[in-house]
Amino acid sequence: MPKDVTPAADDTAPETKSVTFRKPSPEDGSEIFELIRECKPLDENSMYCNLIQADHFSDTCVVAEVDGEILGWISGHMIPNEDAFFVWQVAVSPRARGLGLGKRMLRELIDRDECAEARHLKTTITKSNDASWGLFRSFARSIGGDIEDEPHFESDVHFDGSAPTEHMVSISIPRTRDTLRVVA
Repeated sequence: MPKDVTPAADDTAPETKSVTFRKPSPEDGSEIFELIRECKPLDENSMYCNLIQADHFSDTCVVAEVDGEILGWISGHMIPNEDAFFVWQVAVSPRARGLGLGKRMLRELIDRDECAEARHLKTTITKSNDASWGLFRSFARSIGGDIEDEPHFESDVHFDGSAPTEHMVSISIPRTRDTLRVVA
C-alpha cells in the first residue's frame, strides 16, 4: 500500500491504537464487502462471495481491526496440489494506509499453521497496479524471498479484451525448520 498517505495525527487515528489480526467469521462478511467498496479500484465481488470467503476460507483469510472496526482484509487460499498460498484480494481502508497493514497481514497469513506447507506466495497483478507491486515487492524483500512474474490471465485470451492482463507473481518463502526467516 502507498507509504505517502499520512493518516490524521490525533488520538483517535488508527496508528495510535492497537491493531488486532484475526480470522474472519461469517458475521464479518458485510463489513468486508463495505471495506472493499471503499478501496477503489478493487474489484467488488458480491457480498455473498465475501461471506463465503469469511466462512469457508477463514483459516487462510485475515482481517485487521482497530476497536472492533475492520480496516484491513486479505482473502486467500492454499492452491490445491501445490505448495503455494494464493492471495486473492488485499484491501486496506484509506483511513489506515501508510501503517504497513498489507505487509503485516501477509506475514500473519504465511505464519499460520494452515499455510506452513507453502513455499511460494502467489497473486495476480495488472502491470498498472503500482500499489500492489509496491506491497508485494516490499513483502518479498522483508522475508528474503525472490519475486518473479509472467503473464497469466491474458487480456484477449481470458478477458475478451475487456480487462488488462493479470501477471502471476510468485514470491519464494524461505523457511528454515518450518520457520519463516526474517530479513531486516
